[in-house]
Amino acid sequence: MSTPDPAPRPTMRDVAERVGMSRQLVSIVLRGAPGASAASRERILAAAREIGYHPDDSARMLRRRRSGQLGVLFTMRQPFEVDLVDALYRRADELGFTLALGTMGEHRDLDAALASLMRQRIEALIALDAGPGGQTLTGLPAGIPTLLLGGPTSPEAHDRVDVENERGIALAVDHLTALGHTSIAYLGSATGANASARLTGYRSAMASHGLAEHVVASDDTELGGHRAALALLADGGVTPGDRTRGRARPAESPTALVCMNDHCAIGALQTLVRAGVRVPEDISVVGFDDSSAAALPYVSLTSVRPDPDSMAQLAVETVRARLAEPGMAAAIRHITPTLTVRGSTAAPAPV
Repeated sequence: MSTPDPAPRPTMRDVAERVGMSRQLVSIVLRGAPGASAASRERILAAAREIGYHPDDSARMLRRRRSGQLGVLFTMRQPFEVDLVDALYRRADELGFTLALGTMGEHRDLDAALASLMRQRIEALIALDAGPGGQTLTGLPAGIPTLLLGGPTSPEAHDRVDVENERGIALAVDHLTALGHTSIAYLGSATGANASARLTGYRSAMASHGLAEHVVASDDTELGGHRAALALLADGGVTPGDRTRGRARPAESPTALVCMNDHCAIGALQTLVRAGVRVPEDISVVGFDDSSAAALPYVSLTSVRPDPDSMAQLAVETVRARLAEPGMAAAIRHITPTLTVRGSTAAPAPV
């Protein structure tokens, strides 16, 4: 049995015939241009809704020299990336742009994602990530302005919007020391997007408070945080239920963890809790990104917040300026993070 052909997509001509008005007047209304009376506008928009008419953006782009479309290169590995793409949609729409998404993953590399975006006539590229296993973007398309947003690097000069990572980690350490913590471990690595700056920020902040470093290797995933927590448990750095059994906590045992991002922090937090370590009674945990996952009631993670909305606004504004003036020097703009305090941090228990 053959499948019936789908009904043809309603056109602007169909709207004009339904309301008995000229196609030119219908076009004015559907483009949001001035020149139609309120009554005509209301009738035309109502008719468009009734017959299911939607503008054909791809056809309109073909008729224009400029597409108004920005490509976004990202991985969806981190909750913060998803929050940032959502913010980019809002800010792009406010400035008259649309977005085309190019995702990378285990089975889709940078070249495939870029090829997909280039087929969509993008005017500029916003890169949130360099893809699995790296932080440096190479082989970017020539002639397409690129903005690096929140982490990736490139050997070429491109516009950038960066987070003040060292300042963000300092906020976390300052918060914990203000609560009374003096043994604060860091879960993270020295490689990857933002990793080196965050590790440097931890070391500088600990030195400024006269405290000893304690770095536990972890990558930026929940599995990395899980493994780091297991290492702390295995070497006695964190012991479940010390206070409930009336035992003194070892002097070198960390009473707080600063993690390189929320994924790492959540992996560590869940692992410690399952091992009987109470958060924050036995140990405080701080993440970085203040992603939507950190705010979940059963996570309630204190986290450094770069503010994705401000990052998106700066990114789209910078791209717009670049398109208006292609020859201007590469711009580097910075986002100063804040700290969102939730239920994963508290004063250390007396020993």
